[in-house]
Amino acid sequence: MIEIVKLSGEDWGIWRELRLAALAEAPYAFGSRLSDWRGDGDKELRWRDRLTIPGSHNVVAVLDGAPVGMASGVPAGRDGQVELISMWVAPAARGRGVGDRLIEAIESWAVLACGAVELRLAVMPGNEKAIALYRRAGFAETGELGDPAPDGQGRELVLAKALHA
Repeated sequence: MIEIVKLSGEDWGIWRELRLAALAEAPYAFGSRLSDWRGDGDKELRWRDRLTIPGSHNVVAVLDGAPVGMASGVPAGRDGQVELISMWVAPAARGRGVGDRLIEAIESWAVLACGAVELRLAVMPGNEKAIALYRRAGFAETGELGDPAPDGQGRELVLAKALHA
């Protein structure tokens, strides 16, 4: 059974564990690098601040008692829009519906708590499994240019999904 748990700043250790695992396992999927969050960047206050971004909603997926995935929703730049960020599922939990449940949790929060009408995200080009998950969940490319990829090769794909109350 997959349980979705909302995090607060007090849960920074859980978020830290998952985020460091995500950056180590899938560096191609994120704009941040593991080295950005290690060493001098690995401070409790920084992790707490990440979980207390104004208006954000941070969740983890727990499978068989262990945290195996994470996602955040944050207000986007325009009214009625929310952005899905920092999504990751541990390799051992992939293909078990964890990604779907994380997306559903952020969608539900976006509609009920924010009155959002659109959920947006950016995904690195070439991250085909994530792109397939997002398309299966109803996201489509917007045609907008995303941020440059960290390797300088291409730009992030911007996807969006209409939300309904």
